[in-house]
Amino acid sequence: MSIAKQIFVFALSAVCLMSNAQNRNANYVKYIEQYKQIAIDQMNKYGIPASITLAQAILESGAGQADLAKRSNNHFGIKCGSSWSGPSVRHDDDKKGECFRKYDYVSQSYEDHSLFLKRDRYARLFTLEPDDYRGWAKGLKACGYATLPTYADRLIKLIDDYDLHQYDYATTQLDLADAADDDGSYEYEEKGKVVERAQYTQGKTTRYTRNRNQHVVYSVNKLKCVIVRKGDTWYSISKEKGIELDRLLRYNEAGRNTVLTPGMNVFLQKKRSKADKNYKGYWHKVQFGETMYTISQRYGVRMKTLYRINFKKRSFVPQRGEIILIRK
Repeated sequence: MSIAKQIFVFALSAVCLMSNAQNRNANYVKYIEQYKQIAIDQMNKYGIPASITLAQAILESGAGQADLAKRSNNHFGIKCGSSWSGPSVRHDDDKKGECFRKYDYVSQSYEDHSLFLKRDRYARLFTLEPDDYRGWAKGLKACGYATLPTYADRLIKLIDDYDLHQYDYATTQLDLADAADDDGSYEYEEKGKVVERAQYTQGKTTRYTRNRNQHVVYSVNKLKCVIVRKGDTWYSISKEKGIELDRLLRYNEAGRNTVLTPGMNVFLQKKRSKADKNYKGYWHKVQFGETMYTISQRYGVRMKTLYRINFKKRSFVPQRGEIILIRK
């Protein structure tokens, strides 16, 4: 290709990109920026692609502007159902005056949406590849999530038009500068299989040698962390990440005998005194086997904060089904 033709193609591509950016709905862009971290947190917690969660929320709530969303903080159009005992609102949908779930905060709606999709009805979706958002979109429609015939196509178009699939790989892609190591590098997982080293340089990503064994470094509450795998120890993680063992234990408010369980977050920085602002007013429902410590690790917040804002003593042991305030 001649230089002149290359210049023409480049210019044409730039015009197309500018046109696409100009055609984007400002409310959608604002919504994505506001809620993308919650969508990614939910992805890491439950395995639902962040792109799907965001696209569904935008479509179901009109990017938070729909009447139901404003009245109930219900961003996914989830109806009450026979098992719902919480607050509700009436809204016209398939039928007049149907019952919809009402939440105090939007973050509760996101959590409930994830739990809703973890039912047996949607089990086959979790066998898909982590980045197969097209499969997820079509699967949601096939499983009866929505009655709209074009539901899957609309989800896919939203994901493509707003590049939502970029959030399906690793949380470090949200803010590379924040999550980068001291040498400017970070790790992320590609398609849930391959871990690579990358370099953060003026907003660009350069790929280096692949390493299939090291842990992915994620960002939770704007802190670097890894997720515990079977066989991990505090020492093995400290050695892999080049962090002194005692320092790693301090960051995680742990002792050498603190048990690591697969799926738990281990932070490579000191936990914060507050959870992410998007969890303000959010109540965590205690699951079987959870403790105040494992809850603090999930959200990257110090234990003394959880005890203080919940008016609990250090001896308090949460029971399954209890609710714990995450951020006041």
